[in-house]
Amino acid sequence: MGCLCSRKCRMGKLLAWLQMVLGFLVIAVSAMSLFRFYSAGFFWHNDDICRHFYRPANAYVGFDLKAMSERFEEVLDKLDQLQEKLEATVQKIEKNKDGLSKANITMLEHKNYLEVEVIRPLYSAHIALRQIRIPKAEERNSTVKEDPLINYFIVEEIRKYIAMKKNRFGKTNIYGSEGIYNTIGHTCVLMKKELEEYMDYDVGAYCNDDWNLAQKLMISGCDPLPRRRCLTRASKLFQKPYAINESLWRIPDGRNVRWSKYQCRNFDCLSSTNPKRGYSKCSGCFEMEKEKIKWVGSSSLPMDFLIKDVLDTKPGEIRIGLDFGVGTGTFAARMREQNVTIISTSLNLGAPFSEMIALRGLVPLYITLNQRLPFFDNTMDLIHTTGFMDGWIDFQLMDFILYDWDRILRPGGLLWIDRFFCSRKDLNDYMYMFLQFSYRKHKWILTPKSADEVYLSALLEKPPRSI
Repeated sequence: MGCLCSRKCRMGKLLAWLQMVLGFLVIAVSAMSLFRFYSAGFFWHNDDICRHFYRPANAYVGFDLKAMSERFEEVLDKLDQLQEKLEATVQKIEKNKDGLSKANITMLEHKNYLEVEVIRPLYSAHIALRQIRIPKAEERNSTVKEDPLINYFIVEEIRKYIAMKKNRFGKTNIYGSEGIYNTIGHTCVLMKKELEEYMDYDVGAYCNDDWNLAQKLMISGCDPLPRRRCLTRASKLFQKPYAINESLWRIPDGRNVRWSKYQCRNFDCLSSTNPKRGYSKCSGCFEMEKEKIKWVGSSSLPMDFLIKDVLDTKPGEIRIGLDFGVGTGTFAARMREQNVTIISTSLNLGAPFSEMIALRGLVPLYITLNQRLPFFDNTMDLIHTTGFMDGWIDFQLMDFILYDWDRILRPGGLLWIDRFFCSRKDLNDYMYMFLQFSYRKHKWILTPKSADEVYLSALLEKPPRSI
């Protein structure tokens, strides 16, 4: 009995020791594994490890699956419409077998039917399917990422435009990137239908007569617009413009304007006496007799500055400038007579302002308030503004615009605020915006416009800012 107990005790001790040894082995292996994981960087953020172990899942992070699903739905809808159209055509042929056997359908008509009703829809759906981008895992050292919005648009030309253009031979370009993105404003995403209509054309053919659609997109913030690969339309009756010595103060030939998108069909209709002229800003801008007296004729109103007096402020220093407003280029024409080159901003707000400026032999800059001015820092001698930015403008937007003007105006350059008006209760806010840059005041005039509104005209000089 005692012998049996002794054997059991020895066996129990042996098993206990064996369990302890196995336990120590487990602890040792675990410690070594933890050490190897720590050495490899698994307890720190390591992009190489994450990319290696989680590539299949992470490849889809940030990818717009909803947009891709919508693209598939659009393609399927196109194919369904094509199928329904073809089935309806077959049924129509079945009902008119007798008449069809007697009809003479030419090969050209048959060809046109196939091209328009069959081949073109199939091609569109085919291209849309082939251009759906499935995200790829990024290469370890690549800075190239998936094209933004690539699956949002379905029209082939807009997709080609926004897709990144990789550098040839895989080289890094002068910007330090592997390719170039053509830009579109983010509001374009909210105006997908209009933008796709704008970019839906036949490459190499004539563009649609849709400049008004383009302007609508620009004003709504879809700016800058994509470039297009179609031929711009011009007036069918385009004539040689007048010589520069007479074009400045003569109404241009109306045959040089495409009038189809305006209420008026000629320059006479744009008279300020016509209530149906189609525009409200800059009334009288298309009447040369009224335009000729601006900025040169004497005025009894103190807020009307003369060009001669402004140029005498900085004799010989004003050479180039910007006229930011709505007009037909009269300010630029008067400054040209003083050997000063002025670029005039323009939008065709109900009338052909851009065409009028160009036909007078001046330079129109087709731009909206949304866009940063396309000039380098400290380059302009003069910025003149009138008739456009008044008390309707948002304070923060006004602030961004003024800082952009300050950016392009050179030290010693002049900011000419011409007949800015606002409500009396907002005057202090706008005055602060104009004065925040510590410009020197050459002229500063406040004049009542009405019981509730005031005019502000000012001539300010940008101070030197050396760092």
